[in-house]
Amino acid sequence: MATAIITNPAHGAHDHAEHVEQAARLRAIEQAIDASGLRPALLEIAPQPASMAQILAVHHPRVLESLRAATQRGGGWFDQDTYCTAGSLDAALLAAGAAVRAVEAVELGQAANAFAIVRPPGHHATPDRPMGFCLFNNVAIAARHATMALGVERVAIVDYDVHHGNGTQDCFYDDPQVLFCSTHATPLYPDSGEMHEYGLDGGYGNTLNIPLPHGSGDRTLLRVFDDLILPAIHDFAPQLLIVSAGYDGHWADPLGPFTLSTRGYAALTRRLVDLAGAVCQGKIVLVLEGGYDPAALGECVVTSLRALLGQPAEGNLQSAAAIEEPDIDLLVRQVKHHHPIFQSVWGGWM
Repeated sequence: MATAIITNPAHGAHDHAEHVEQAARLRAIEQAIDASGLRPALLEIAPQPASMAQILAVHHPRVLESLRAATQRGGGWFDQDTYCTAGSLDAALLAAGAAVRAVEAVELGQAANAFAIVRPPGHHATPDRPMGFCLFNNVAIAARHATMALGVERVAIVDYDVHHGNGTQDCFYDDPQVLFCSTHATPLYPDSGEMHEYGLDGGYGNTLNIPLPHGSGDRTLLRVFDDLILPAIHDFAPQLLIVSAGYDGHWADPLGPFTLSTRGYAALTRRLVDLAGAVCQGKIVLVLEGGYDPAALGECVVTSLRALLGQPAEGNLQSAAAIEEPDIDLLVRQVKHHHPIFQSVWGGWM
């Protein structure tokens, strides 16, 4: 089966020329895909807008009402970072719907795996409000659709955006069906995602946060994945893996203090693809989050698509020049010693 891509044809209606999260991001990705020669190998699926029921399965009605009111006024700002335009509601519904459609394509056997290449992004949007460039939480809506409508019993979400996916964490903090794993820089917006945030009630132990120091790059992130993220997911045994694919940890990105290379993102994605093959019949869906250097964003999406297709990484894979990465030995030991999920992992897979 093919790798599916689902893009958002309405995303350009949500645009602000002076904002870093702008329509040019997806245009850069489209150009990079065309230049890569990958398009004939990809199954392009048209999205449908997310339904009101799908939105309200994650968000309070006031989120939908406030976005509808703002678009009817011609746009505005929800906070100092998060804008909307007259077309933002349509764009946000299609972004969420594309993530839902990607999950459906994989779960219903139309594609081996999928990438929802969408904006506006979603992982900061909480059940109660838009924030951090995000209007609806695309990944959360897709994951909730999988468990409520498609019969998926366990979903693992990995967020490798440089910012903590606070909204996604909030959506599933007490949910036993969803494992949420995040690697992110600290200190950094939105100032959440501490190691001791483990989840509540039935979801206790199903939130795994790895806050990392500035300067972390390929070596650091790959160690965290190999030592912590991958064993945790393997132990959880999900039936579906969803990735909040944010590329603002790239060394060239203007917002992120990480030093990942395109090669590093290729290796992270390859590890997740391989893990999905081992634990959930290869069922993995990527959903675009951040990434604000157009060239780096295009490179990273293309190399992630190559990983989904089972192809080796190609193209401009230049690393950040001679940057010494921080020592995370103590951090890794602390997570292994204190996080409840590792009480069952060790002695198991590793």
